[in-house]
Amino acid sequence: MAVPILNALVKKYPEIRLTVLTKKAFAPLFENVPNTQVFAAEVKGRHKGVRGLWRLYKELLTLEIDGVADLHNVLRSNILKRYFLLSSIPVVQIDKGRKEKKALTAPKNKVFKPLKSTLERYSTVFETLGYPIDLDIVKPLKKRTLTERLLNKIGQNNRKWVGIAPFAAYPGKTYPFSSMEKVIGALDQSNEYVIFLFGGGTEEKRILEEAASRYSHAINMAGVTNLSEELSLISNLDLMVSMDSANAHLAAMYGIPTVTLWGVTHPYAGFYPFGQDPENALLADRSLYPMIPTSVYGKRVPKGYERAMETIPYQDVLEKIQHILA
Repeated sequence: MAVPILNALVKKYPEIRLTVLTKKAFAPLFENVPNTQVFAAEVKGRHKGVRGLWRLYKELLTLEIDGVADLHNVLRSNILKRYFLLSSIPVVQIDKGRKEKKALTAPKNKVFKPLKSTLERYSTVFETLGYPIDLDIVKPLKKRTLTERLLNKIGQNNRKWVGIAPFAAYPGKTYPFSSMEKVIGALDQSNEYVIFLFGGGTEEKRILEEAASRYSHAINMAGVTNLSEELSLISNLDLMVSMDSANAHLAAMYGIPTVTLWGVTHPYAGFYPFGQDPENALLADRSLYPMIPTSVYGKRVPKGYERAMETIPYQDVLEKIQHILA
């Protein structure tokens, strides 16, 4: 979610240089952001633990950093903050709104109202550092070029390209695959679309491979490409269907219309994908499951809420896709 903000930042302030501290695997996310380099944190290697974070801090000092924007505000970044303050380097941390989110997800005396978006919270960090950003100037990244290797894998055609990412980190925000497969089948039967299936991990890859084999125009992308190529493909989609998960944000980075499905989480927590029409969110029925959202990230599923996502009819998902692509 930070990528569009960073892109707007360097375009408004072309004199600044950004160093993104993240895991090496995530470096491709920032490839198309100007004036930006990635510094890989080896949190399971030489940067592990308090001593490792001290080593990381000393390595970062060689970059002559003038300020630190902590967009994460977790244990590791709080330790790094203390180290940077020793060198009088200003550090501004994101206010995650933990108290408000606790009230939003409370089972009793719930305060059900929309909270500040994560994009707003990111922009506030940079404003406090002296670099205000008007969210109206934040634009999607440009479409990436498809490599010849990727084109050889997926082929070329005149059909519309639909991405479907049917999984999420937690069961409470994962749509039943049997229902999603009805969507895939209907799209496939129309002969108007190519359906790209996204996922990760051995079990997800197996499920998607088996599903793709049942349809003429479905292609499994799990385990087929690296992240850089996957981003190139996503940036060329006509539409993405995703849970409240990473793939929704990857598509939104490039301005791809994104249909999101929400179970025990809710857009009010502030994690709605960048620039997306609120009408593109399909929500579980709160009249039947009034404790939604039960948690910010979907980890907590109260007893009896295991089937909340089944209240989103697959016909609604299909109709939403067809309506947007029409």
